[in-house]
Amino acid sequence: MRFISIYRPSAACVGKPPTQETYELMGKFMAEAVKAGVLLATEGFGPQTDTDLKVKLANGTYSTTDGPFTEAKEVIGGFTILNLASKQEALEEVRKFMELHRIHWPSWEGQVEIRLMYEQEDDVRATQIEGSRLLEHAGGARGHEAR
Repeated sequence: MRFISIYRPSAACVGKPPTQETYELMGKFMAEAVKAGVLLATEGFGPQTDTDLKVKLANGTYSTTDGPFTEAKEVIGGFTILNLASKQEALEEVRKFMELHRIHWPSWEGQVEIRLMYEQEDDVRATQIEGSRLLEHAGGARGHEAR
């Protein structure tokens, strides 16, 4: 299963980069995760600038808003795409990364959103499950036992 984790620094941490040592430790952590097949992709974002844009589609009309966006809740520090077997494993991996921050960058505060990514196989599985349910129901409706 693939998960995306989206890192959002607190307002107090926006625009304050980590130390060189912390960068190096994060790099080592990520290299090990790549080697283990856990980390598929990661990127960090630089400071917000006037080249940032938001594009919105509402009622058939597009609108754009120029950055920078000042609300802390809108700031995304970075993301990772993880390949793990469960939500619990994703939580454990994110906690390891946040623990690195807690120990080596104690002034950092923020939150991480973990989301399951869409997989085309999810649609196939859902169709198969629904088909099985329909067959079981149809068999039961005729007085036959479901297989």
